[in-house]
Amino acid sequence: MKIAVIGSGGREHALAWKLSQSRHTEKLYAVPGNPGMADIAECVSGIDIEDNDAIVKFAKDKEIDLVVIGPEVPLTNGVVDALSAEGIKAFGPTGKAAELEGSKVYAKLVMKRYGIPTARYEVFGDAGRARVYVRQMRQPFAIKADGLAAGKGVILTKDADEAVAAIDTIMTDKAFGEAGSRVVIEEFMQGEEASVLAFTDGKTIVPMVPSQDHKAVYDGDKGPNTGGMGTYAPAPVITPDIMERVKKEILEPMVEAMNKEGRPYKGCLYAGLMITDKGPRVVEFNARFGDPETQVVLPLLKSDLVEVMLACIDGTLDKTPIEWSDGAAVCVVMASGGYPGSYEKGKEITGLDAAKADGDIVFHAGTKNVDGKIVTNGGRVLGVVGQAENIKAAVDKAYEGVKKISFDKEYHRTDIAHRALERL
Repeated sequence: MKIAVIGSGGREHALAWKLSQSRHTEKLYAVPGNPGMADIAECVSGIDIEDNDAIVKFAKDKEIDLVVIGPEVPLTNGVVDALSAEGIKAFGPTGKAAELEGSKVYAKLVMKRYGIPTARYEVFGDAGRARVYVRQMRQPFAIKADGLAAGKGVILTKDADEAVAAIDTIMTDKAFGEAGSRVVIEEFMQGEEASVLAFTDGKTIVPMVPSQDHKAVYDGDKGPNTGGMGTYAPAPVITPDIMERVKKEILEPMVEAMNKEGRPYKGCLYAGLMITDKGPRVVEFNARFGDPETQVVLPLLKSDLVEVMLACIDGTLDKTPIEWSDGAAVCVVMASGGYPGSYEKGKEITGLDAAKADGDIVFHAGTKNVDGKIVTNGGRVLGVVGQAENIKAAVDKAYEGVKKISFDKEYHRTDIAHRALERL
């Protein structure tokens, strides 16, 4: 099969890496891809991935058999609909189904309508009314931009002053653009966060190995939220009992709800969860693979990813066995100094060849090839993954890989998977 992966980040590199291992993959394209993906795929630049017509034309010209969409914007733009209309198989939800991520307001309404456990909330399109509300309530809140904000549109606040400042940042200063035209103000949920991604064909749901992301930029989960500074799987906070509740109380009801809404959901359904003393509650839904959760979940997948994706598209997931490794995986993100604020690009990266020679798994997230040299080209630059028989060994392996790689002003957290290690 000829397969194309749409996107250029660490998640897309991980997807391409896993797809390249399939016995069905004859030719792999990455649009636009990145220097790391160039080792396993033909990278194709010059195509706007938010232009559905351009993606369809490329897929037809290259006679692509399967298109795998990584980022959320093409999905919410309806690229799966456009490809499917031309008879091209595409992994991911339709544009209407992807609104589950595209609008936090819509997601909350669906959860409320179908009794899916989540935080209490209010929606505001007027900043003044939102300010009055948080001053009256005087409690910790999660203030969320309604639309897509590249994983950064959530501000956690401890009191009314912080909540007002967050509202101003999102709605008045437009820190996340038009995504902040409306805000969802949620009660702050106490507990431990985790992510459960699931394959679904719109009927059958198969959860993946649970993982835990580290959003805060600094050790100890301090500082502003980022797109994710590292992750690990499996996450021990998701016990077998909790996983069963997640499936029965959250994943299955949501897929059923989307069918009732007339928006059948196929692809990867991402549930961001808070594990509270009352059980799992939904923080957010995403309509695609998580980043950087994908970087630790897919290395643990023993089954052929192409076969699983085709089963999701064709509605045969109930007939497709999916196997997982018993081990663990840990991803440490190497970031540009200053991220998630301002940072410099163009810093030469050294040590990649040494890491590769030692068999380390390194996913490129924000890199560029300049005259044969790999340089930084984003906030999150690399995801270094350690895979081993348990979390402790995987942590050690990941940080050993990090030590081999360097670039000016490089920054990474030193406590990835600390919660899992505390349980040992």
